[in-house]
Amino acid sequence: MKHTRTNLIIVCAVALSIFGCTWVSVTEEGQNVRLLQANATAGCEKIGNVSAKTTNHVTIFARSDRKIQEELESLARNEATELGGNAIVPIGTEKEGRQSFDVYRCAPR
Repeated sequence: MKHTRTNLIIVCAVALSIFGCTWVSVTEEGQNVRLLQANATAGCEKIGNVSAKTTNHVTIFARSDRKIQEELESLARNEATELGGNAIVPIGTEKEGRQSFDVYRCAPR
């Protein structure tokens, strides 16, 4: 019984560490990309859009909505730099680990 309890604690600790982790890092260039709301794009030029995708489940466990959203925004920020953008605006909401973003080039702040 003691080994079963220890194994359960280890499995729970590993699961919690996985679900608390963000696997996507913002690149150095992506750190210069701002996340804006649609009403804050005055003076910006829309130059395209990107789609971001991450996993919303690890095995049978759902990941936290907050972590999924952070990863999607990080992916979009990184991709926006490839289009020459410095701002992103979410299009709709995240669904099943996917979300699209409009990419803008805005005047420096």
